[in-house]
Amino acid sequence: MATNTETESEGFGRVSRSTGVVFRYLLLGATLFGLVFVTVLLAYVANDAIQPLTADPGWHLTFFLTLVVPTLAVAGYLYRQPEDVLNTGALSIGLVVVSLLFSGGAAMIFVDIVTPLTWLAFVVALAVPAAVTAAVVRYDHRVPFTAQFVVTVAAFYLSLFGIPGPVTDIQVVPGLFGLISGVPFAPAPWLMLVGTLGLPIAFVSGRIVAHDRGRRTTVLLTLAFLAVAAAGGVVAPFVGVDPVPGTVVATVGLVLPLAYAVNVAVNRPAERAGLLLPAAVVVGALVGAIAVDALGFAGPQSWIDWAFLTSPHSSSAEEAGFYPSIAGSILLMLTVAVFSFPVGVGAAVYLEEYAPDNKFTRVIDVNISNLAGVPSVVYGLLGLALFVTYLGQSPGTVLIGGATLGLLILPIVIISAREAIRAVPEEMRAASFGMGATRWQTVRTVVLPRSFSGILTGTILALGRAIGETAPLIMIGAPNTKFSVPTGISEAASAMPLQVYAWSSLYAGPEFYEKVVPAGVVVLVAVLLAMNSIAIVLRNKFQTGE
Repeated sequence: MATNTETESEGFGRVSRSTGVVFRYLLLGATLFGLVFVTVLLAYVANDAIQPLTADPGWHLTFFLTLVVPTLAVAGYLYRQPEDVLNTGALSIGLVVVSLLFSGGAAMIFVDIVTPLTWLAFVVALAVPAAVTAAVVRYDHRVPFTAQFVVTVAAFYLSLFGIPGPVTDIQVVPGLFGLISGVPFAPAPWLMLVGTLGLPIAFVSGRIVAHDRGRRTTVLLTLAFLAVAAAGGVVAPFVGVDPVPGTVVATVGLVLPLAYAVNVAVNRPAERAGLLLPAAVVVGALVGAIAVDALGFAGPQSWIDWAFLTSPHSSSAEEAGFYPSIAGSILLMLTVAVFSFPVGVGAAVYLEEYAPDNKFTRVIDVNISNLAGVPSVVYGLLGLALFVTYLGQSPGTVLIGGATLGLLILPIVIISAREAIRAVPEEMRAASFGMGATRWQTVRTVVLPRSFSGILTGTILALGRAIGETAPLIMIGAPNTKFSVPTGISEAASAMPLQVYAWSSLYAGPEFYEKVVPAGVVVLVAVLLAMNSIAIVLRNKFQTGE
């Protein structure tokens, strides 16, 4: 039995229970110190951006009665239920918020960056060679590996690029992408999105919800979710919104949380009560909005409104917008993912599954770990020297910015992917080898599917770091302020942290510093939290699977 008396123990020195208690509370104090100060800082910034105290008292009272009280009551009830029920309710709310947030970003892409016809051409040009690859893989025991590789690569190349002719702009065999993107007549843009974006999401959602209930149930559920996606395009004009963003928001922002709720209601009856929590939030918010509108209560004079999110930058604080920077960050993140994900995962697979354990690989391990801690400004200098100075590319473009940020997070992607691959039990590899599978077949069918959630989690967290970086973009000459949305990877693009930096330095007046800057910071933090929440959900799912 432990006592407060101090005794001497060989190997531990002086043993004292009081010292342990003091050490424990010192750690607790250090933890609370950091959390409290970060919370106070975020609350201070959010108060400047949203200004909740400028709303009428009746506005606060209405939402307190319709939203806060019912939500707290439901949460209290769920707290007395098994833990999974409350977790399901919290996850449902988070999924609604994150889906709506990302649906706005996806709508922005299809409105200003990629036309629905180009998207349709790209999807078809990838779907056809993917089908060819699936057919080749299905009969891989009859086809040599070299033939499989050649057929697969040729299918993707011909579909995307065709066969170029001896003269520029003339092709002997046009690719599917060029053929479809150049057709003179095409369906309505929102209908193309229903077919290319809504149908795959509806099909996956239908299969998950239908579970093992047969093909007919899967088809019916797929059609039901597809109808929700199509309804977005039909209803949008009646509320003053273009059908294209309406379709995207309905597909990404409504179908996904709806599919999760239906899946819980149908397949997990013990957790159905958790759906009361998102229902209380959604219904309470709608009832509160209708009530304050009917009663004439004014809301907070927030700087984060629709105009702030959809307007370009202005020298006037009242007219300053964040739209080009949000679009630039989205394009940069897509480029970073294309550069870093395949290279990082490929390196991780090689180092974990194929590389011998010798001095050379140990040197590589140490250098990758060291590169993960190099300051971001060094990667900016590397991008400037490599891409701009030696390769002669234009500074500040989406391509150069994405490549530089891709180099920045590449060590993190490699390390996280290696940890996920290493977590796959060795017994599963041995079982695969025991059944006669080769190393490649074991990696493809056992290791990668088992570790994919962990790989994706690490990649998302790395992208979260990249989206908040400023120093590398400054070093490669990315513009602080952009007045239009970049429409291609060769155009210059700004980013959210760069725009906030410009507001706080180049336009450092009280109106910008105390109102516009906090609004930009809140939007940036909201995007980061959304990305991190996706990573947390994937990690929990992976751990549950374990």
